[in-house]
Amino acid sequence: MTILQLVQKPQLRGAEMFASQLSTHINEKGHKAILVFVFPGKAPLPFAGETRHLNGSSKKRMWDIKAWRNLAQLIKEEKPDIIQANAGDTLKYAVLSKLFFKWKQPIVFRNASTISLYIKTTPAKKLNGFFFKYASRIVSVSRTSATDFAKLFPQFKERIVTVPIGIEEVVLNDPGKENELQGVSKPVLVHVGGFTYEKNHTRLIEIFEGILKKKPGASLHFVGSGPLQGQIEELVKQRGLEQQVRFYGFRNDAMQFIKNADALLLPSIIEGLPGVILEAFYCNTPVVAYNVGGIGEVVINNKTGYLVPKGHEDTFVENVLKAIDKTPENQQMVQNARELVNNDYLNTRIATKFLEVYQSIKK
Repeated sequence: MTILQLVQKPQLRGAEMFASQLSTHINEKGHKAILVFVFPGKAPLPFAGETRHLNGSSKKRMWDIKAWRNLAQLIKEEKPDIIQANAGDTLKYAVLSKLFFKWKQPIVFRNASTISLYIKTTPAKKLNGFFFKYASRIVSVSRTSATDFAKLFPQFKERIVTVPIGIEEVVLNDPGKENELQGVSKPVLVHVGGFTYEKNHTRLIEIFEGILKKKPGASLHFVGSGPLQGQIEELVKQRGLEQQVRFYGFRNDAMQFIKNADALLLPSIIEGLPGVILEAFYCNTPVVAYNVGGIGEVVINNKTGYLVPKGHEDTFVENVLKAIDKTPENQQMVQNARELVNNDYLNTRIATKFLEVYQSIKK
């Protein structure tokens, strides 16, 4: 099979990273995946295969005939079996290109979030429903996301399947990798993710201040970038936390930070199934997270991590203090988490599940 994987642009974001990794494994399994970028960008994604650019314009998202034509021409040249739209604008571009230029290939839409938190008005529901109508399969990242989608769009219930995100197997004891967290004050707490509203960085700073009352030597390390980073950096200065909080920007070695941390903190208020949790499981690093989206499907409280009701900041602090203790219970918990990832969430296995979805459409 040949699959076109549409992503928004070259950027170090979850949807693009996963599509790159998925495409690599599809190629390794003897098929052909082409990574297609709707908009221009320059980030170095982890994919050595074939890439194409539609050269779309972010200012013409609903009337970008040139980019639609470029996609139609690519489909004519490559004759793919499947067009996969990976979140965001990609489904709009795929559907409008299909309608204008009459190509026949089926579209798969990957639903990586809880869409009811974004689609709140009747006009928005009608508009998105129009595009979802042209998706042969809607692949949700978690059971929670799938249930949420079916509740909002029950007419598409039979098209929904659940395939979780996966992670890559990597070498984590590479002596050539510098440990940038060596020598920093402990406990070492890490957050990995873009600086966006959903990640709840402002409240994380307040949670961290609560941790400092019990562990004054604690340090907090942010790996990632995004539109709200400057605002959070200013907040850190206002609170006088410059010595305890560090910012590293986008990194392609985020798992090294997770491995060398005492705990990963994820107080997101909106999520699908974040790969960073699975990476922490793989690294044997305890996780403390809010129970939103599909997080509760992998973070089983006191069994694979610490799951906190959304907004319960005092409870979050208490659980971080539990997580950083090197108790036999915590050691068993991180072992359980690692086994879960090895059994169900490695990308080699996830790629096979996607191929099964593609084959089910072709039958």
